[in-house]
Amino acid sequence: MTIKIFTTGGTFDKVYFDALSEFRIGEPMVGALLEEANVSFDYDIESLLKKDSLEMDDQDRETIRRAVAKASQSMILITHGTDTMVDSARVLQGITDKTIVMFGAMQPARMRYSDAMFNLGVASAAVQILPAGIYIAMNGQIFDALKVTKNRAQNRFEPIAPNSG
Repeated sequence: MTIKIFTTGGTFDKVYFDALSEFRIGEPMVGALLEEANVSFDYDIESLLKKDSLEMDDQDRETIRRAVAKASQSMILITHGTDTMVDSARVLQGITDKTIVMFGAMQPARMRYSDAMFNLGVASAAVQILPAGIYIAMNGQIFDALKVTKNRAQNRFEPIAPNSG
């Protein structure tokens, strides 16, 4: 069993330079975090993009879709910025033979107080036990990727109420 991990940038891999919040997307952190956690599953990491998700466009999302569809592995993890994670998940609809779990972080993985490691752990477990589908792992929960929204005021993901769209 090998889990394919695609990295796309986002806060997970951000490096901040000053108090004005100037940043760049650094090298992917997921490999270092998995090594630190001493995981016993095999994984293959491929960096697709190094972008803040607010800068992603349709072409970037198509790049993600093509890579996921082409992957020989059936278990897929995707690091992604939280602001447009749901938008990218929508583009993955129609890929039915894989378990795809997207996750990110509200604080960069390089920071001491970050949710990155926790979200990676939840996503890693989820991709191994869930049936084929597209999911988002954030804030200690697994969400159907089409039935979730980011609550920016609370800085967390929440399920969409049944009759709200």
